[in-house]
Amino acid sequence: MAEVGIRDVAALAGVSITTVSNALNRPELVSRAAAQRVEEAARTLGYVPNIAARQLRAGRSTVIGMAVINITNPFFSEVVLGAEESAEAAGYSVFVGNSYDSQDRETRYLDLFDRQRLDGVLLAPLSDDLSALDRFAKRDVPVVLVDRVDPTGRHPSVSLDDVHGGRLATEHVLAGGARRVAFVGGPTGVAQMRDRLAGCRAAVEASDASLQVIETSTLSVRLGREIGMRIAAMPPGERPDAVVGGNDEVALGILHSLVSEGIDVPGEVAIIGYDDIDFAAASIVPLTSIRQPSHEMGRRAAQLLLDAMASGEPASSVRFEPALMPRQSTRPA
Repeated sequence: MAEVGIRDVAALAGVSITTVSNALNRPELVSRAAAQRVEEAARTLGYVPNIAARQLRAGRSTVIGMAVINITNPFFSEVVLGAEESAEAAGYSVFVGNSYDSQDRETRYLDLFDRQRLDGVLLAPLSDDLSALDRFAKRDVPVVLVDRVDPTGRHPSVSLDDVHGGRLATEHVLAGGARRVAFVGGPTGVAQMRDRLAGCRAAVEASDASLQVIETSTLSVRLGREIGMRIAAMPPGERPDAVVGGNDEVALGILHSLVSEGIDVPGEVAIIGYDDIDFAAASIVPLTSIRQPSHEMGRRAAQLLLDAMASGEPASSVRFEPALMPRQSTRPA
């Protein structure tokens, strides 16, 4: 079946194509009777305006693109919800792309945002290589990074001090008596993981404890369970007495495996996560975590982008501070 077009609406309404266009886009230019005929004809034919073509002619889309590392991670889900809150208040929609830990997928989404001529871009990037964003700068399309600082300083960002967060987490388990600390996270190609590990390492080096690094290719509950089983199988004298998780999901997986194997958490192994997702407090042993204000980070990132789109001026970066949320999975100092 052929797609109904503006010519069909004009023919049925008995008006010109220009009248139909004005009735749909600038109704103040046509008479009330003509507007009613156009509306009735469009409804009869089931006509749907070609939004993409209209946006192309207008040179704007009222849509911003947003690509995140992994939307199945509740942290990024909250970031997206925060961004949508700001965008919708300003009359914009958010086109969300899930990179799913794949650089190729991230690149494809950026290509799509460019082809669709979206008005702005929010990006939680996988790597430090941000050259794929150059195309947007050439068209004066603003970009704001989320949960990452641009090492070149070209792109504004909304981020968290992850070095401080990693150190805060590790100092907490050390204060509870831990002396064999394991950091579980990765990949270290992701700047957030490098920073959290750097903070963890700095805290351990300032103490008499030891550090074991278990690098992962991703962060998930399933992978955490596998690592937890490996930790549980270690002799008690060699087993870490504290685990610092790169995020809450991997920490929760480790926690559940240890508990299922009869290992006392936190008596034998203290566990702390990162992000403070909703599931952390609801775990079988409530999980201590480093809190990121995920919803607020998304909201502020979108607001910075919208301000840059409206003013044409580059936005200023925002950096949040992490907060310790102590619960029963770690020992008190």
